[in-house]
Amino acid sequence: MKRFFELQEKVLSYYGNANIELLKKAYLVATQAHLDQTRATNEPYIVHPLSVAEILADMKLDEISIASALLHDVVEDSEVSIDKIKSMFGEEIAQIVEGVTKISKISHVDKDTAKAETIKKMIIAMTNDIRVILIKLADRLHNIKTLGPLRDEKKQRIALETLDIYAPIAYRLGMGNIKFQLENQSFPHAF
Repeated sequence: MKRFFELQEKVLSYYGNANIELLKKAYLVATQAHLDQTRATNEPYIVHPLSVAEILADMKLDEISIASALLHDVVEDSEVSIDKIKSMFGEEIAQIVEGVTKISKISHVDKDTAKAETIKKMIIAMTNDIRVILIKLADRLHNIKTLGPLRDEKKQRIALETLDIYAPIAYRLGMGNIKFQLENQSFPHAF
């Protein structure tokens, strides 16, 4: 809960009228949805969506983006449906969460097909709402920072995908700091 309060204070520092009740609700729903889940690092799963939300707060994004970041894995990794998200949080957040979920469900059957499909889905998502891309970049940034416990082959695959797809997208969006962090975290695992 301490990290959530730190996130809340960070958001309030740049957006004094932020809807804190929305953020609390998103945090509580995400915490409940991921209650029995842990990451490969053995941390409670909620650490990941909180970290993604913190990255977005560092970029000074709005409370809709922060709430969506807190909820970004709920549909994919729990029993909560997109319809439930829509009924609890409204159409805007549901569309963002669904956009992030669709990008995450890319098939890894064929590397070139998966790469092209990822780029295509991201471009389509960008035409609808850039916040989908920003959440996905923050998601990848936190994931690449926590590769430690994974098998070497998986680390390499994720690192190469990050260098091939996510870092260039960050660059094209003018997000040099995110691009640098993605590359810096990926290089040690890529080769």
